[in-house]
Amino acid sequence: MLSAIEAFDGFANTKAALRLLPHVFVRPGELRYAEWADFDFDKALWVIPKHKTKMRRIHSIPLSRQALAILETIEHAADYSSFLFPSLRSIDRPMSENTINAALRRLGFVQDEMTGHGFRAMAATLLNEMGLWHPDAIERQLAHCDNNAVRRAYTRGEYWDERVRMMQHWSDHLDFLRDGAKVIKGTFRKAKAEQ
Repeated sequence: MLSAIEAFDGFANTKAALRLLPHVFVRPGELRYAEWADFDFDKALWVIPKHKTKMRRIHSIPLSRQALAILETIEHAADYSSFLFPSLRSIDRPMSENTINAALRRLGFVQDEMTGHGFRAMAATLLNEMGLWHPDAIERQLAHCDNNAVRRAYTRGEYWDERVRMMQHWSDHLDFLRDGAKVIKGTFRKAKAEQ
């Protein structure tokens, strides 16, 4: 799939979004509404304001070298549109909520194989299977909050340094997979309960 994304011959901004999503594994809506003002390129940081997140909490994403390189391929700046991925119909709106999934279908991946939201499941599954990262660091990177109120009260750490290392390791791993690792078929889509 990563090789297919690299070969995508559709709209350049759609390709950039498709390439970025596996590296940051945010919710597709958070990617759609990403604005230039949310990024600090000097600090390799994307801060999603709370009004753009599902949990209504600020979410910070360390950006790997690969994610930064993908962002550099975007062919417009904030003076054209505040959105990284503006709609084709109006630069004052983000890309359609269907764009990512439609591009995946165009690449030959049916809904039961992969969705835009599925990059989150893929990352969570593989990062946990690696056994290198604290499960709470992975959960924080997914912007999940603990459902147990007592545990949530005592587990306030953001695991920031570990997340920075993890996100670079993840991008390096994606490059390894794209460039010819053994391919294992999987189903990575949004679970029906979450839809």
